[in-house]
Amino acid sequence: MLDTLKRRLGITGTEKDDLLEDLLNEAQAYVKGYTNRAEIPALLEPALVWFAAAAYNQLGLEGEKSHSEGGVSHSVDLLPQHLKDLLNQYRLAKVGNA
Repeated sequence: MLDTLKRRLGITGTEKDDLLEDLLNEAQAYVKGYTNRAEIPALLEPALVWFAAAAYNQLGLEGEKSHSEGGVSHSVDLLPQHLKDLLNQYRLAKVGNA
């Protein structure tokens, strides 16, 4: 997945590999938590790359939902509907007494 992420981001070389691995690990933790799974199905691996790429592009914007600068405004959608729909297909329900 690291090579796929690097291609997506246009990164060559290995100087950012540790950061990218961290972002992939965080994406895995998020997807496991969201889907209530211990292992991630192979069909969700592209979602991991998407989450890691989005996190890379949002470095420095932690905690912001929108950003404006020089008359240009950007909003951040941490879980776009198409990814939510994909993850929901693999989500396991929790059953038990609360």
